[in-house]
Amino acid sequence: VQLQESGPGLVKPSQTLSLTCTVSGDSITTNVYYGTWIRQPPGKGLEWVGAVTYSGKAYYSPSLRSRTSIRRDTRKNQITLQLRSVTPEDTAIYYCARGVVARDELDYWGEGTQVTVSS
Repeated sequence: VQLQESGPGLVKPSQTLSLTCTVSGDSITTNVYYGTWIRQPPGKGLEWVGAVTYSGKAYYSPSLRSRTSIRRDTRKNQITLQLRSVTPEDTAIYYCARGVVARDELDYWGEGTQVTVSS
């Protein structure tokens, strides 16, 4: 199973950050799994951004909920992240990961993609 994040590496302040996670080798869009986004700002620990279930129900970090949308595309086996009104504090490495519903743990991660918010 491989997960690959893709999207622009540089976003201007106040714009929308859009990332896509493409899964190969197995499905992420069945009721056995969920997709999640996690980020790591420079010099800080991992921060959970949100997750989306097979049915399309999304859950978000309370601190990011008002600016975040996570969706899944069952046909393309992808999950997407949109983070609106970004600031330099949103600069981070963004990871997507697959979660196993029954164990509530992450079994596969992408390599991560660096996103920098700067004018």
